[in-house]
Amino acid sequence: MTDIPKAAGRKSSWIFAGLYALAIILGILNGCCPTGAGSALAKFFSEVFIRLFGFVSVPVIGVTICLTIASLGSSAASRSLWRRTLTYTLLTTALSAAVAAGLYLLASPGNYAPDPGTPAPDTPRQVLSNGTDYLDHIISVIPGNILSPVVNGSVLSVLLIAIATGIAIRFIRNGEHQRAVKSLLGGIQDILFIFISWIIKALPLGIFGFVSVCVADYRASGSGLGSLLTYFSVVVGANLIQGLLVLPLFLLVKRLNPLRIMKGMSKALLVAFFSKSSAGTLPVTMECAEKENGIHPRVSRFVLPVCTTINMNGCAAFILITVVYLMQNNGTPVTPLLLLSWIFIATAAAVGNAGVPMGCFFLSASLLASMGVPLELLGVILPVYAVIDMVETALNVWSDSCVAAAVNKDLGARLEELPEAGSPGEKAGEQAG
Repeated sequence: MTDIPKAAGRKSSWIFAGLYALAIILGILNGCCPTGAGSALAKFFSEVFIRLFGFVSVPVIGVTICLTIASLGSSAASRSLWRRTLTYTLLTTALSAAVAAGLYLLASPGNYAPDPGTPAPDTPRQVLSNGTDYLDHIISVIPGNILSPVVNGSVLSVLLIAIATGIAIRFIRNGEHQRAVKSLLGGIQDILFIFISWIIKALPLGIFGFVSVCVADYRASGSGLGSLLTYFSVVVGANLIQGLLVLPLFLLVKRLNPLRIMKGMSKALLVAFFSKSSAGTLPVTMECAEKENGIHPRVSRFVLPVCTTINMNGCAAFILITVVYLMQNNGTPVTPLLLLSWIFIATAAAVGNAGVPMGCFFLSASLLASMGVPLELLGVILPVYAVIDMVETALNVWSDSCVAAAVNKDLGARLEELPEAGSPGEKAGEQAG
């Protein structure tokens, strides 16, 4: 009898794989040969799923982190969960920046020389007035009221509230009250995971919308890379090396099969690529990690929300290459010492990057402005940024998955020593498959 559910699961996986493939094909055709009705339908599905992902992702981050911290004990396994998550996050992000620096030094992209008769493209100058330095950024993270972070989708602010609330729950002296609060959070988590299961089942419609809109955008822009081809190749190449070589080697060192893990995360990577939002992809990432790769919910529901906020491999590579490239265009000589210093700067900046659309682009603008580099130069990468954003978002989600798998493997038999913070959502998680 045990073979029947397995066979049914395999059949369901094949059906969904076929639906995903069909959605991609139809999306490409709709983007290449647009019609009024087809374009409107694609935009509708794209907008709907972006809103749905945003609707569940921010509460999932807050509730999961809060519940996990509130339930964390002082056991060695709990301390190890924190330590290994932060260590692997910093390690993979620094490695991504190092790969980017090495590839930049090897490729040595030439300067961009715009046509003297063509004005430089405008860039979002409002970034400068909305908090270009880190002190302003820190202030923006501190919420003015308890509802604004959720309403505005501020992931860092939600994370801050969740951590503070989780710690506060641990200090509640009345055991009955403490259990009641945890039970309430567990019930909310159950509801969120049921929502996620519904979204997963309708995901092919979202894939169709994302692919259609992306293909149509590329056709409209003309994708004229011109003299930016080397820069573009370095950014994408650094992301591919990190994703297809460095992270698999990291998994192999941990005695994990990178091909099996990547196959299990393929659904999440696909959504991340086309939606360009690692935070929005979080529900799918958690579902794939638990159902396809067997990562324990007690690990995935702590590690993945944290990594979604601070583990930015793609952003670290983009910041280093973009800032160094534009500094070079502004007359700064590129030396190995300069690249070495920017490995550390890009790593720190990526960890503190705000989870907003084009967040890495805006953060690069902040860094360039602080060094007196004309922001007009940043406009030259706008024609190719859409592709870069897709690749680096997929890399971010892949890196999050690798960190979660490594932490899960490290804890091993000690997984059962972790608190039951993830258990309330397990039944809902099972329905998501």
